[in-house]
This record gives sequence, C-alpha cells and structure tokens, in this order.
Amino acid sequence: MHRTDMKQIDMYWIDMHCDTLSELMKVKNGNLQENTLCVDIKRLKQIKTAAQFFACYVNMGDFTGGESVWDRAYERVLSMTDYARKSVGKDFSLAYTAEDIFSAVGKGKVSGILTVEEGGVLNGKPERLEELYGRGVRLITLTWNYRNCIGSPNSREPEVMRQGLTRFGLETVERMNEMGMIIDVSHLSDGGVYDCIRQSSVPIVASHSNARALCPHPRNLTDEMLHALGEKGGVVGVNFYSPFLKERGGADISDIARHAAYMTDKAGEDAVALGSDLDGFDKDDLPDGINGIQDMGGLWAAFEKADITPRQIEKIMYKNAMRVLGEVLK
Repeated sequence: MHRTDMKQIDMYWIDMHCDTLSELMKVKNGNLQENTLCVDIKRLKQIKTAAQFFACYVNMGDFTGGESVWDRAYERVLSMTDYARKSVGKDFSLAYTAEDIFSAVGKGKVSGILTVEEGGVLNGKPERLEELYGRGVRLITLTWNYRNCIGSPNSREPEVMRQGLTRFGLETVERMNEMGMIIDVSHLSDGGVYDCIRQSSVPIVASHSNARALCPHPRNLTDEMLHALGEKGGVVGVNFYSPFLKERGGADISDIARHAAYMTDKAGEDAVALGSDLDGFDKDDLPDGINGIQDMGGLWAAFEKADITPRQIEKIMYKNAMRVLGEVLK
C-alpha cells in the first residue's frame, strides 16, 4: 500500500509537466543537471522540488515519410528515456511509485517522473505500453495536436472537438488502468476527455491545462470538464503558457493564481495542481514574474492575493498530485 501521509513532505513542489527533455535533445550546451533552459536539477533542488514530470515529447510535424513516421517518433521517445536514465545521480533519481518520491525526499534527491507526450507513438501496438512502462514511463498524454491511433486533438472545429476515442484508444485506457499508468487528457478533444472520464476506473489528469471560461482557447477545459474531472478524483495542472492564461496576452503571475482559484472553485480544492509546461514554449511567452522553475516560490504570495487558503495552496503545490500518484501508480 502506498503511503499518502503528506506530513512526510514539508512544503515541497510537484510540477506535472515540462518539455525540458525534448529541448535538451536539440541543444548541446547543457544537460539535465544544469542548463540555460527553464528547468534543471540544480534549480529543482534549490526550490525543494519533490517531483518533476519530464515529458518525452515528439512533434509529428517534425517527421516526414509515410507510415514509418510514428515508428521513428517512437524511437525518439525511447532515446529520451535513455537520456533521463543516464542522468540519475546523487541529486536526482527516477520515481516509479509514490513511495519512491518519499524515499528520494528523505535522501535529499529530486524525483523525476517520465511521461510521453503524444500517445500516437504506440501506433496501434499495445505491446509498446509494456516497453514504455519497463523504461519508467508512468503517464501518457494521449494526443498532442494531431489525430492519432488513440483519438483526436483539441481543435477550433466543433466537429473535431466532438470526436471521441478510437476503439484502440478505449482499449489503451483500460490497459493503462491495469498497469498503473496515468491517463493525461491535456491536448485531447472534448469528446475524448469525456470518454476517458467514463472509461477510466481510476483518476485521470489534465497535466497542463487551464480554464476555458477565463481564456477561451480549445486547449483549456470547460467548467463542465473541470467539475467532471474533480468528481473522478483527478487533477488539472495549471499551465504557465501566456496564451492559455490570458486571451490577449500580457499575462503575469497573478493570472496563474486566477486560473488556480477559478479551477479550485469549479473542480474542487482536491483537483488542482501545477503543470507549468516550462520549456514547451518560447521564453517570450512566459508570464511576468516567471523566468524559470526557480521562480515557483512567488506563487505562494500570488495565490494568497487570489484568496486561495494556505490549505488549498499546499494541495495545489504538491498534495493533490501526490494523492493521484498514490492512487494510480503500482
């Protein structure tokens, strides 16, 4: 049984999404320990991070050449899992269960949780779930911005947004439940989100999404989705990308708090977490007050100004994410 007594962690952070791994595959002037991007182990340790989710992200627009594109994307994902495993050291370890995070905190280490951002790399092959699990992946974002073997992405086209999961997608949800892998509906169509809520037997997450009522972007979640996600026992991670925070730009740290407060109201105080999406977009699109993971500490004051209570702040910072990890991972 997983230990879920959060008194074991004294004000640590959990961030449910960053794209640092994929960025490090492009740049050669840094590594996971220290770099000029928004996230590295050195800074994660400085701000007392309990766990950072690292996405093995692939953009299918980068691949050309017919049917083999999904297989080549899968190979790139595998190379990112290799990179992360080679980065394990005295300050960093990979976590496969909630217990692993508690153990790492006790040793003064930051935990990394590997995820895949683009479930299409399964390419209709369920055995790939087994391989990814064996390599330490514990969450899959079912789609990115392209239709795949699992379902359809978010879209400004109503017909696309109504589309649900494919038969393989429904089977993938069931198998992920059995294996103890977290289902992530960020980027998914509205129809796909509701299919996941109905099909999954355990809590699901939207690892890096905001409130559509505050910023009308199809990547954000409606009030109805937020409520349903909360009822399911899931969590939504507040995304720091300015265009998802404020429709006309010019977002600042108070907008992160504004979305957190709103989603707490709509989904419940047990359903909101952090999903920064750092290194998933240009630094020009960071909200004022956030220049990298090192600035997470400023969120406490911003949350207080948004009338989020200290108890709710602790839940957003780490407790809600830890609860889902404890309930889903095996």
